[in-house]
Amino acid sequence: MGTSADDPSADEGDAPTRGPTRRFEARRHAIVRSAIAELNRKGVRGMTLGEVAARLDLVPTGVIYYFRNKEELAAAAFLKGLEAYEALIARGGAGASEAERIEGFVHAYFDFKQRVGAGEADEIPVFNDIRALGSAAVNEAYVRMFRDIRGLFEPGDRLPRAHRNARAHLLNSQMLWVVVWLRRIEPADYARAAARTSDILLHGLTPPGARWPKPRDIPLAHDGQPGSTSPELFLRAATELINAEGYHGASVERISARLNVSKGAFYHHNTTKDELVAACFQRTFDIMWRAIREAEAEGGSSLEVLARAAAALIGRQIGGAAPLLRSSALTTVPEAMRAGLLEGFDRLTLRFASIICDGIADGSLRPVDVNIAAQTLTAAINAAAELHDWAPGLTTETVVDHYVRPVFEGLLSPPAA
Repeated sequence: MGTSADDPSADEGDAPTRGPTRRFEARRHAIVRSAIAELNRKGVRGMTLGEVAARLDLVPTGVIYYFRNKEELAAAAFLKGLEAYEALIARGGAGASEAERIEGFVHAYFDFKQRVGAGEADEIPVFNDIRALGSAAVNEAYVRMFRDIRGLFEPGDRLPRAHRNARAHLLNSQMLWVVVWLRRIEPADYARAAARTSDILLHGLTPPGARWPKPRDIPLAHDGQPGSTSPELFLRAATELINAEGYHGASVERISARLNVSKGAFYHHNTTKDELVAACFQRTFDIMWRAIREAEAEGGSSLEVLARAAAALIGRQIGGAAPLLRSSALTTVPEAMRAGLLEGFDRLTLRFASIICDGIADGSLRPVDVNIAAQTLTAAINAAAELHDWAPGLTTETVVDHYVRPVFEGLLSPPAA
């Protein structure tokens, strides 16, 4: 592969000083599109200029002409994606009521994904490891986007600020989670999926007037002793790094440094990094299954079972114990590992769907699309790992009222008394 006459450095060396030409802008746009595809495949840490260039039959210097380094290119890709995402929020923001604004945003997002699939719009990057880039401009743009999401909710006294923050994070996370399950939906059915998704988000899973069952605690922590180099602490360190910076950001060196141990100590406990990553996922699966089994063992309606399991898992996410591995981390895991790990999350989501079916039958849950409702629940658990960033001050005691209940009672429900 080469650039030859198509290499902009051969005949456009002074393009930036004259102002960008159409050809310059077209090539720059194509490079950003290629970078977005690589970000969605490997994340910030895994993307390379060589792979971005190869998608366009360029050599890496053909990319460096437009972007000085990988970080500058990734920032441009994220900013382009945030601009497109902001436009969807703005479409929703034109609604007259809170319900119309949220519903409008949901439908705008699904319509956008349909246009992407038809080749009528450019894809946007997933934002799972956006902070791993460390770009002030990108971080500021993301915060502005979050504030615009929060602006879809009714201003004033209906929702205190902490509730609005938690619900804005819940709504944003649900939309960003859609890419996980939309691959199972026929593009012709995207509008149908949008309608069912917005119904669940706005009105929740519980029937109108249903009494909220205060969930009882389920102990889920099995952590290593502070200061030790137990396998559990390696799992915790790897999980935290993968959640923050993706698979490639969790290097052996960084995991070891986080625990203040040598690489030799790492390999004493772990054969390979991939073995540790697989163990992180398995540990998350085990904890989620334990929450479901113990919630069911206590009995009660399906609403009580689901609320109990969700509260336990979300409480663990924010309670300071080792967090669950975010399933969105799958986007940066090597493709050879990804299929098997995705099956693990799919089985958990199917189990949630089964409990929701039982709830519709026993009357404790209202009739909804059980597959989408199960994804909504999985997404809420997944996103709780970032709650401290967007709804600071929540504790394991207050997270149920601010975050768990809106999953079940809907984004339009009044705040818990």
